[in-house]
Amino acid sequence: MKGIFFTLLVSMTVLCYGQKPSIIGFSANLVDFNTSVPRSSKLDPGFSVMYWKGITKKIDFSLRYNGLFSDYTRNQNHNSDYINEFEGSLHARPINDDHFFSPFISAGIGIGNYSGSWAPYAPLGGGLQFNLMGESYIFLQANYRASFKKDYLDNNMFYSLGFTQTVGSRRVQKEPAPLPPPPVVEVKDRDKDGVVDSLDACPDVAGLPQFNGCPDTDGDGIPDKDDKCPTVAGVAKYQGCPIPDTDGDGINDEEDKCPTVAGVAKYQGCPIPDRDGDGVNDEEDKCPDLAGDRANNGCPLVKEEVKKRAAYAASHIYFATASYTLLKKSNKGLDDVVNLMKADHDLHLSVDGHTDNTGKPEKNQLLSQRRADEVKKYLVSKGVEENRVVATGYGQTNPVADNKTAAGRARNRRVELKLAY
Repeated sequence: MKGIFFTLLVSMTVLCYGQKPSIIGFSANLVDFNTSVPRSSKLDPGFSVMYWKGITKKIDFSLRYNGLFSDYTRNQNHNSDYINEFEGSLHARPINDDHFFSPFISAGIGIGNYSGSWAPYAPLGGGLQFNLMGESYIFLQANYRASFKKDYLDNNMFYSLGFTQTVGSRRVQKEPAPLPPPPVVEVKDRDKDGVVDSLDACPDVAGLPQFNGCPDTDGDGIPDKDDKCPTVAGVAKYQGCPIPDTDGDGINDEEDKCPTVAGVAKYQGCPIPDRDGDGVNDEEDKCPDLAGDRANNGCPLVKEEVKKRAAYAASHIYFATASYTLLKKSNKGLDDVVNLMKADHDLHLSVDGHTDNTGKPEKNQLLSQRRADEVKKYLVSKGVEENRVVATGYGQTNPVADNKTAAGRARNRRVELKLAY
């Protein structure tokens, strides 16, 4: 982190040229390490040595060293009474640098040593600049300093009042007297493109100076005389023509992994895959690794005979009255379902429990879930993989008959077994 910090400072220093001269100075500081909101109960004093340089009339760059007299630390085993900090910042103003009163905003990066540990931070804030005849400046600043290493440094507030003085003189040197104009020499430019005939590679066709007077109709940076597609922008690799798209899918051949077969960008120019080869692409196929039927979203259709055996088993599932205890006379039908599942490992089973509307809905919901769970538990105990069976209780929410009659309520108390791929 320290290496990155000093690399950034050196990079920003190289950029420093322009309006404000080089200035150096000092400041008196107050730092609140305890909170990001100013609080007078704990402000630690310090000082800074500063270097400022103008980049433009509205942007300055500064370097500063901060010395703080503080016992602040996040390390209870290590304490000191003095803190070293180094900062580099950019300062932007809405008005030019030569005004007497000029507000600015600041952003930068800094690093400090706090009880033996270096921690980086970002000083963000603003201030006021007072220009004293372009020779001296007074700066009043307030920064919120966001820590990048919270184990050693908290977010904190920094306040500064500083004075700076220019280095060297700002006097404008008198410009030398202009030289007499050179004698006028008549030159020929038949196509009037600003390139004289002696230097014009296309003297009878108006062109551009960067192409020695030749035109570039399509603006692709390749002059027409070297461009095989002079009216269509292209690239030098293809002699001024566009990158080809052999299959016409809108993805050029250089980026197309299937350049001779039309595809889509998501698959880098190749068609949407169909792993199981059933004619339903993988994005629409709910069973992408199992060949199936388009009408069934790419999944195989469950045979009618298998459905009937599952329905028969479901109609012969019995529980003790008002209980989720599975009765043994249910075993024969459920064992047949176990055999179906073992014969076809791609099959999955939904066990749906339902009740009539006798009693409270919440109790019916719990009873239906427990009954569905009991059926699943039995199937798993017989060797069916648990992840192939989903048990869901619906309570009294999905009746298939009128709950006002005993026969209807009996039909509504049921467990449904649904096989699918």
